[in-house]
This record gives sequence, structure tokens and C-alpha cells, in this order.
Amino acid sequence: MEEQLRVGLIGAGPWASTVHAPGLADHPGTRLTTVWARRRDAAAELAGRYGAEVADDVDTLIDEVDVVAVAVPPAVQADLALRAARAGKHLLLEKPLAETVEDARRIVDTIADNNLASMVMLTLRFSPEVVDWLAELDKLGGWAGGSAQWLSGALLGGAYSGSQWRHDDGALADVGPHAFDLLDAALGPITEVLAAHHADNDLWHLILGHENGVTSTVTLSMRLATRPTVVDVAVYGAHGYRALGGRQTSAQQAYALMLNDFVAMAHSDVRTHACDARRGLHLQLILDQVRRKLA
Repeated sequence: MEEQLRVGLIGAGPWASTVHAPGLADHPGTRLTTVWARRRDAAAELAGRYGAEVADDVDTLIDEVDVVAVAVPPAVQADLALRAARAGKHLLLEKPLAETVEDARRIVDTIADNNLASMVMLTLRFSPEVVDWLAELDKLGGWAGGSAQWLSGALLGGAYSGSQWRHDDGALADVGPHAFDLLDAALGPITEVLAAHHADNDLWHLILGHENGVTSTVTLSMRLATRPTVVDVAVYGAHGYRALGGRQTSAQQAYALMLNDFVAMAHSDVRTHACDARRGLHLQLILDQVRRKLA
């Protein structure tokens, strides 16, 4: 293994604590060296678990590392990602990239201008069962449509129920990018939001148009009393109905697989990946179309 990448983690919330930090500390290609969070006590507690330092401010963290991993709300991430990219740091980014398409595009352009590696936390895409499912769909072809349902009670209680941005933006911004990404990868690029409806209980119903004339439907909510969470993704067409089976790979395992690709990118001249920042921009454009449709 080549020299470990020094990684600074911005954020100390549930996802940073349970996925980012242990994943970065355990992977042979990365070393979690620095943590910064709005609450210094939370940053210190997380950093202490892995022998990392606590940065006094964001700019200090950026100066001391090779990679910046961001685990904060999208409105906050945009500015931090731009500062890190302008300083020439590779980036591990959350979805959505930002609150607006304009900010997401600025992030992508700055990453490209500085020849940086980037990855968006579309961790499902790295699960072997998802990789195999998508490979089979691509081999067979002939798909006429698809659907995705993601229904949970995550905002009713649990680790993420105190997340204000999730309450404000709902399932569309949090789990929507995962659903869009999977349908897009399975059926071809999503080019149009044909219909959108949003109910008061965070229930979203969407109809999406894909580049090749295929359509798909999406149902999302994080405010339904469903236990366990329902995640159903399927396509149908000339070869029947092919559903993605239940999740077999944990978020932590998928994150480790994602880091394999990211570390390889950072140590090479390769700067493109199916889940890089440009993918984040594509998903941001879909989110924007949904909101415009509702407006």
C-alpha cells in the first residue's frame, strides 16, 4: 500500500461517527488525522476514539491534510467543499452536494480546475449485490421501466430524528439521491421530472423520464411508521421483472469498498468515477427539477 492519505473529517454527527470516522481510521490507505465540528466537545470525543487531533478551525484542518471528508448539511457543505478544493485537497462529499444547482456546479468546476479526486457518498453503489444487479441489467437490456420505494420513520425517532436539515428538506434530499442514482444507473440517465406530488407527511410521489424514453416511479418518505425501513428497487421489460434484493452489505462495509476506489484515484492520474462530484451535480439537477415541478 502506498503512503496513507491524511484525512480531515468535518462534522461529528451520527453518520460521521458511525461510518466516516471508523472507516477512515480502519482503511489501510487512509489515516484519520484531524476532526473539526461546530461543537468542539463532540469533535474531541470523536477524535479521541481514533487518536486524531481536534482542529481549532476549518482552515487549520484543510491545511494539515491531503483529503477533506465532509459530513455536514448540504447548505454548509458547499462553502467548505469549495474552500478545500481551492486549497488543492481531494474530497469525500455527502449528497446532496449543496442547496442549489449553482453551488453544486461551482464545487464540480473547482474540483476539475484543481485536478482533484472526489467521491460522493452513494455507498449503496459499492455494495456487491448492487454491483451484480446493475451488471446483469446492463447485460440483458430491454428494460421498459422501473420503480423505487424508500419508506422509513427516520424522522420520527432515532439517530437522525434531530437533524434539522432532514426535517426541512425531507426524504427528497436525503434518500432521494440514492433512489435516483440507482434508477439512473439501471435504466439510463434521468432527463426529466414528468410529475411530482408532496404530501404533508413527507410522502413524495414522482414520475421520472429517462434519456431513452423509459419512465420510472419513485415513492419516498422518512415520516412513516415503517419498521424496518422499506427499500424496494426494481425494473421490468423484455426479460421480466428484476428486483434488487434486500441489503446484504452494511454501510460500513460499502464505505470501505468506496475508499478502495477513492484511494486508488488519489494515487493516480484518474479523476473520473461513476460516483464522483459530477454525479452529485447530476443528482442535484434532478432535485432542482422536482422542486420546480412542485412550484
